[in-house]
Amino acid sequence: MALVKIAGIRWAVEESFQAAKGQVGLDHYQVRGWRAWHRHITLAMLALAFLAAIAAAQRPCDEEHIPLTMPEIRRLLAVLILTRCCTTRQVLHWSQWRRRHQATARRCHYQRRSQP
Repeated sequence: MALVKIAGIRWAVEESFQAAKGQVGLDHYQVRGWRAWHRHITLAMLALAFLAAIAAAQRPCDEEHIPLTMPEIRRLLAVLILTRCCTTRQVLHWSQWRRRHQATARRCHYQRRSQP
């Protein structure tokens, strides 16, 4: 029983590391010293915690949209802060369209799978 519990905890940790590698570049360090490595890891985990806090703090969405995910929040922040290719209104409109499209795809997928 204890081994199952430990394996379950390890699974959550591995999933968190995978999210950190994919979303905030936890594995993109090229440093030589302990201090630089420690700073990189700390900043990456802080960025991941920031994305997770924003995702957790959002209001429940309607059936028409899926909730904001960490990758979508990261993409929105990158487009709105780092690049100024589009207006804020265009970026948010595109994000809403995309989340509405994903919600429709999810509904259709579930309906199709529920049919015998």
